[in-house]
Amino acid sequence: MSGFFRVGDKLLNRVKLDRIIDRIFQLRVSGLSQQEVAHRIGCDRSLVSRLESLAEVRKGGSVAIIGFPLANITELVGVCEELGVDYSLLMNDAERWEMIESHDGKSLLNWLMQLMLEMSEYDHLIMIGSDMRIRLAEAIVGDKVLGVIIGESPIEEDYYLNPQRLRELIISIKGE
Repeated sequence: MSGFFRVGDKLLNRVKLDRIIDRIFQLRVSGLSQQEVAHRIGCDRSLVSRLESLAEVRKGGSVAIIGFPLANITELVGVCEELGVDYSLLMNDAERWEMIESHDGKSLLNWLMQLMLEMSEYDHLIMIGSDMRIRLAEAIVGDKVLGVIIGESPIEEDYYLNPQRLRELIISIKGE
């Protein structure tokens, strides 16, 4: 994807939009009011408010985590257990392929559909994986998904995820 797309006679730049949104949130985190941010960015205060509403994550509730391919599963599982995560499925690349190869096509599809159904019952699903896998989870499960992108698809080697990064995300969701 080039980052550009056309809407009517307008040519839009996705990368520029992402930078503007990042800047809006940086300014808000730094303590500026919605009105002050809107003035600096050159937009209406209502846009800043709406972006915050769209990005808001409800604190508390049940948390599930799915992630692959990860290099430091033992550390990450420890964080999940310590913080009371309700469900975790974390795999390295070899485990992922072993799981896939242990199923025929029909049983793999049934397992995946059952997993997505179960994930929809949690209040929050942290999905750690490639950009494509996270978009797929968002399409299936919806806005409960909090994506942690560890690379572009396909990821072919295990990724070391800093356990502190996962810890901070879980704590921010649980509101502890």
